[in-house]
Order: sequence, then structure tokens, then C-alpha cells
Amino acid sequence: MNATASRTVLTGARLWDGTSPATLTGQTIVIGADGRIESVGPDATAPAPGEDTVVDLGGAVVIPGLVNMHVHLGLGLPGPMQDALHGADDAQLVLLMAGNARQVLHAGVTTVRLVGETRYADMSLRTAINHRAVDGPRIFTAGHALCCTGGHGHDSDGMEADGADGFTRATRAQLRAGADLIKVCISGGIAGEHESIDTPQLTDEEMAAVLRTAHDWGRKVTAHAGPAPVITRAVELGLDCVEHGYELTPELCALMAERGVSYVPTITVSRCEEFFRANQVPQWMMERALAAGPRHWESLQHAIAAGVEIIMGSDMPPQAAFEGTTATVREIEFMVEAGMSPHAAMVASTSAGAAWLGQAGQFGGLVPGAWADLLVLDDDPLTDISALRSMHAVVQSGRPVRDDRGMLHPLTRRV
Repeated sequence: MNATASRTVLTGARLWDGTSPATLTGQTIVIGADGRIESVGPDATAPAPGEDTVVDLGGAVVIPGLVNMHVHLGLGLPGPMQDALHGADDAQLVLLMAGNARQVLHAGVTTVRLVGETRYADMSLRTAINHRAVDGPRIFTAGHALCCTGGHGHDSDGMEADGADGFTRATRAQLRAGADLIKVCISGGIAGEHESIDTPQLTDEEMAAVLRTAHDWGRKVTAHAGPAPVITRAVELGLDCVEHGYELTPELCALMAERGVSYVPTITVSRCEEFFRANQVPQWMMERALAAGPRHWESLQHAIAAGVEIIMGSDMPPQAAFEGTTATVREIEFMVEAGMSPHAAMVASTSAGAAWLGQAGQFGGLVPGAWADLLVLDDDPLTDISALRSMHAVVQSGRPVRDDRGMLHPLTRRV
């Protein structure tokens, strides 16, 4: 931004701030030169003549940028995707991930939680994005997912270990590399050919070692997990978050709610035949995923009924074209179809993710002091969640990164 236009003033917005029960009309957002929100309120803010750049949004809806909490920028599902990943050298891998990151940002996801990457390319990409060397969402990453020998993810993003000492070392290796959280695979899953979803893969001692080490370093732990008995043991040991949870029960969900354990359902992964076929995944994987769908859907409904904190994560590439929209938007729509209110689903997709990451008030909400990460839509997703499909502009830290209609072109000219 240049010296003669230090602030951005967006007027005429219908605004949802990430937590409030309703969308407010006639709102103004003032964004400082540092990319953070200075103020939000009724259209009464007087722009500074010659200093502020003013854009009238004409009644468009503004919401916080989406926070996708289950992302693999270097996704390598069995088949051609995995072959391409294994055949890439380090430079090719980082470039692949950087290209994906840019597409993710343009899809309205301004922050991601990476839950399994390889060769620590995620750490390098995080640095490059933070320095604005490349465009991409704000990254929080687990580094390598941890798994037992031959366990889920061992042939893609997993770091294999065995025994309590082995898992302690593997956890510390991620922390040494700069992990923001730890991801551990405690059961089988959809993408492992020689396992089933309900295969237990870690002992209590191994799970406890990961949890103790991560918590001692002030990091949370999330677990790839399918069956209720395995998840119950992990929750009782102090797990912070469950990924997928293909076979949750009402009793387990009650325990998760009681212990404050969050749930990232990734409901798209058991109903994305279109994506699987487009990427030529093996028939065995597609059949396993689709067969898990009905029980997976019940799990999400059990979690909703029990009051478990649900946070949005797609597992599918956030930007992937899927059923007329992106995987991220479809994931949010599925959450509403399963029984969440549009408001609850939007909180799960914005401020709840930021809070889990220990970043409440920094992003995921349009409040003073937060980074100005915002999306511009035609309609209100609190009225109809499919209004997310009308997204046409994305702003990250006060900087327009997508502007389909040229509405924000005065800001683009300043960057």
C-alpha cells in the first residue's frame, strides 16, 4: 500500500463477524495499513480525505475467510496421485504444494491446518507464505503424521515408529522441525490397502507417549481414527481432537463433549465418488470409502446430538471441484444437511478453527485487531448455507487475492 492511502474503508456491507447470531446490514470495515481490522460498525465512519481508499460494497455480504482444519497440500492418494508424489524431487514437491496453496486461497480458505505432509516441505512453504514470496493460506502444520510400522499413511505422509520411546522420538522430531500440532494415526482408514477402518494401530503406551510429549511442549494432538473403542481409549488418555471418526457412538460422543474433545468429521471423504473417479483411485479404495458413508453420516449426527464441538475440515483438496462447488463448501453444506444449523456450520468453518489453534481474535472473525481475512458473497449463508457458492472476492490480511467482478480494483491498484 502506498503512503497516500494508508487505510481501506469498506462500506455498505452486510456483515457476519464469525460468532454473532445474525448478519448485520449497513456495516463498515476499516482496515489498517498493517492488514488488520481497525474497526467494524455501522456506516458512520468518516473516511480521511486523501488518505483512505473507500470501496462501497453495495450490500454484498462479508464473512470471515474460511478455516479448513484437515488439509494435505501434497495429497497422494493411491494411484496416479501417489505415483506422482513419490516421483517428485524436493523442488517439485514444494512447487506442487505452492500451486495447490494458491488455489486453496482463491477458493476462500485463508487459513489451513495441515495434518500430514512429507519431507518437511510444509515448513518451507509456511515460511515462504509468511514472507509473501508466494500466495497461499496461513499455515498451521503437524509436519509428518505419526504411525506404527506399516500403519495408516506409512506409504505417503506418515513417519513410522514403534513403542513408547519410538513415538516419543517421532513426536520430538516434528516439534524440532517446527510443528504447530501433532497428528497421530491410531487406527486404519480408507486409504490403507492392507488394513481396515477398525484396525487398532497403537497401544495405550504409544498413544500416551505422543500425548504426554506434545502436551509438555504446549502442542495439541489430533488423531486419525475410525472405531469407537480405539477413540474412547485415546480420549480417556487426553486426546484433543478426532479426525474422521467413522464409527462414533452416542456414548463416545457424550464422553467427547464432556472432555472437550473436538471433532473434524471430513464427511466428504466417504461420499466423493466423483473426485475418486477423476483421480483414478483404485477400485478397492473407492468401494471402502463409499461403504463407510452411511455409518460415517450417523457418526456426525451422533456428535451433533451430543453437543461435541465440530470443526470443519475437508480432507479432500479444499479447492477441488465437487458437485458444482468446491470440496470445502460442499463439506459445510453436508454439515447442515446432517443437522447443524447454518450458524453452527459457519462458526465451525471460521472462529472455531481459529480458537482450536489458539488464535482466537487473530483470524476467523471480523473484529478489531484480527487480520482482515474476508470473503465477499452475494447472499447470506446464515439464511441459506449454499450462499457460499456465490463467493466472488477473497481478501487476505487486507490484500485482495481474488476479485471476480473488479469490485475491489481500487485496492488491487495499491498493492
